[in-house]
Amino acid sequence: MPVDHTPHHTNAQASSDLSALFETQRKAYAAHPYPPLAQRQLWLKTLRQLLSQEREVLIDAISQDFSHRSPDETLFAELMPSLHSIDFTLKHLKRWMKPSPRHVGPAFQPASAKVIYQPLGVVGVIVPWNYPVFLAIGPLIGALAAGNRVMLKLSEFTPATGRLLKNLLGRIFPEDRVAVVLGEADVAVAFSGLAFDHLLFTGSTHVGKLVMRAAAENLTPVTLELGGKSPAIVSADVPLKDAAQRIAWGKTLNAGQTCIAPDYVLVPQNRVEGFVEAYRQAVHGFYPTLIDNPDYTAIISERQVARLESLQTNAVSQGARAIALYEQGQGRRMPHTLLVDVSDDMQVMQEEIFGPLLPIVAYTDLDQALAYINARARPLALYYFGYNKAEQQRVIHSTHSGGVCINETLQHVGVEDMPFGGVGHSGMGHYHGHEGFLTFSKAKSVLIKQRLNSSVMAYPPYGRTLVRLIQKLFIR
Repeated sequence: MPVDHTPHHTNAQASSDLSALFETQRKAYAAHPYPPLAQRQLWLKTLRQLLSQEREVLIDAISQDFSHRSPDETLFAELMPSLHSIDFTLKHLKRWMKPSPRHVGPAFQPASAKVIYQPLGVVGVIVPWNYPVFLAIGPLIGALAAGNRVMLKLSEFTPATGRLLKNLLGRIFPEDRVAVVLGEADVAVAFSGLAFDHLLFTGSTHVGKLVMRAAAENLTPVTLELGGKSPAIVSADVPLKDAAQRIAWGKTLNAGQTCIAPDYVLVPQNRVEGFVEAYRQAVHGFYPTLIDNPDYTAIISERQVARLESLQTNAVSQGARAIALYEQGQGRRMPHTLLVDVSDDMQVMQEEIFGPLLPIVAYTDLDQALAYINARARPLALYYFGYNKAEQQRVIHSTHSGGVCINETLQHVGVEDMPFGGVGHSGMGHYHGHEGFLTFSKAKSVLIKQRLNSSVMAYPPYGRTLVRLIQKLFIR
């Protein structure tokens, strides 16, 4: 079979173009390494104005990429948190930028010390397809607030949104400040290999490992926002309607294509059937019909539909009971389905689902539920439903996850004053709010002394009486 040289040419060209763009940003940063507060505020205000003015075209582009995405979901899950994040950052940026004074002990006096927060330089952001605006704009806000240059790699699976963002951001930022990169997987590979001063990736754990490996060649620090199987625990006494409604909202938003969506639900053995019915009613309350429902979002691609159908087929073939909440789908509008009597060897319990399938795992007591969670990779989010405060604290302190919601799902990601990030296989590092500013800044320690040099008392030769006195005073 003849060798196809086309990919090699494509890779080389992509790498060359990216390298040129990267060098342009590096030179621009070197010329202006510390943008003042007013400049950063102007960037953020301009970005806010753009997002607000262009919300309708952004909604249309995303819907085009999904074949249908609820306009209201885009407003609530992408545009609203982006705008609120900008507002929060503008309110607090002056305080974040201030040098932080630090204590200097007697042994180092006279001196003063402070920590200054310096821009890193050029920041790379790899954006996934599921929330292409919010997961591009969120890191961009933090990186600009910290004074950096930014390169955004948009997903090849959201081409309409990618082209639009490239056009819109190009209106307000020169390429040496903010650049949007488009292209297929080969471009993403070349992108992750650039010598960024920081690289943020949002996506699967598998690809995250590849990105981290590529970044390691340049000793580029990374923030990885991955996923995993985020559990929801239904307690023994919480009203099932309360739990089912909130879990259903978190699972059905964006058709389950959310990295922090509930991936499976732990339900007491004697409450499983009751939960199934309560969940059915909750979903039908949100979406009375599936066909032509403007609120019901489609799956991003036929490939993802096939993957989800395969997960369901595999589970049923191994003994799971599938409870479809609608008789049929429509195009890529896939019916929401519960899976009961699942086992650990099913693919649906091993892989992140990222779609409208919800396995239910029965448990006998809370100890068993917590042990089940702790025996698995640490998830990006964990949800507990129950009003007993002692049990709430037990769940919080007995598990590890990127974040926790008590009696809610998803909403912690929208609280601007809380960090967002994973742990273990669900990621590393944080961004959002102040933590985002810190992630994209270098906390530089600065010690300042003037003319008087007290350190001379500890200089060699060390046998002097004064040196011995210093040792007795400060080494105890």
